[in-house]
Amino acid sequence: MKNWVTYSFYVIALISIASCKVPYNPPAITAINNYLVVEGLINITDSTYIKLSRTVNLSSASTTKPELKAVVTIESNTGSSYVLTELGNGSYAAAPLNLNVTNQYRLRIKTSNGSQYVSDFTNAMVSPPIDSVNWTATTDLKIYVNTHDPKNATRYYRWDFTEAWEFHPSYESNYISDGLHIITRQPAQQIWDCFTGDASTNITLGTSTQLSQDVISQALVNTIAPDAEKISLKYTIGVKQYALTKDAFDYWTLLQKNTEQLGSIFDAQPSASIGNIHGVTNPAEVVIGYINTGTITNNRIFITKSQLPNWRTTPFYPKCEADSLDCCAPYPPPSTNQFVNYLSPAFQGYITFQLPIDPILFTGTTTMKGWLAATPICVDCTLRGSKTPPSYWK
Repeated sequence: MKNWVTYSFYVIALISIASCKVPYNPPAITAINNYLVVEGLINITDSTYIKLSRTVNLSSASTTKPELKAVVTIESNTGSSYVLTELGNGSYAAAPLNLNVTNQYRLRIKTSNGSQYVSDFTNAMVSPPIDSVNWTATTDLKIYVNTHDPKNATRYYRWDFTEAWEFHPSYESNYISDGLHIITRQPAQQIWDCFTGDASTNITLGTSTQLSQDVISQALVNTIAPDAEKISLKYTIGVKQYALTKDAFDYWTLLQKNTEQLGSIFDAQPSASIGNIHGVTNPAEVVIGYINTGTITNNRIFITKSQLPNWRTTPFYPKCEADSLDCCAPYPPPSTNQFVNYLSPAFQGYITFQLPIDPILFTGTTTMKGWLAATPICVDCTLRGSKTPPSYWK
């Protein structure tokens, strides 16, 4: 009896402790820090693109704050300089400069408020070609990159990518309203076949320092779930490869840990990840970013749904349902004009503006009974993509 009473006491105590737990949601940290962030590469053989922005607080309504009206200049250790052109939204660019691979280069920035920043001089790192980009499809679609440097001169690598895919909405609309009447949709008015895309957000790194040869084999660059819309028709990924110095690799490794491997007590703890850019006007000012000099190599592959015959993709909007207009009870049925013909006096401006898909006919006749229709997001692919494929599409 005594043991049973003791056991009951501990059970009740544990239940009481659990019931007293109150979730704690700490407020987002608000700081006055407004750090300059510099992204890009001084490209010795192709166009150079540099992006400037400022850090924002987690509580901010905006996620980006571009640095506008800055003067961005590439400087050589031999005294040459090249001014970049502002493209807007914090982006700055220079056409191919064909820089000398034996020289060192750095970036100088003068912001609109007069503050100046400069990066360290860096040697040019020439990226070897990408040998191949391949994939496997088991539980997920995994995409890998392979490369090697026969001179054993690279050793440190970074990859990013852009991706694009073709997709269909849930329903194909063969008809369209001209404002007063429903008419047959012409080929130029099709809204069934579209293209969209995305860019990598994770940091992908590789090193061959532990190997006798400078070889990278099957480095994972992207993973796609088997039900993703990306592979419902046709998908492409373009992988970019960067050769890094040891210091640049260490910077990206630290940034990777700070952004992707935090969240539990077993993960790496936050640490300073500053880079090689420094304030000239105010040497104590923190600047985030690492500017490398070198080249970029590329490789692109396409994957079609027919290559993945056992995969079943889920539509982007799985809850789309078609409905009928001017059909069935109650009588009299509402006028089609009330839903779709926005120039008609009967139109009432329904928020769920309907797009006609196909006519509904009485069984065994050609007599119209009504229209099958759905909301635009379920029918019009241009609300999420473009009817024009990317220039590299094939």
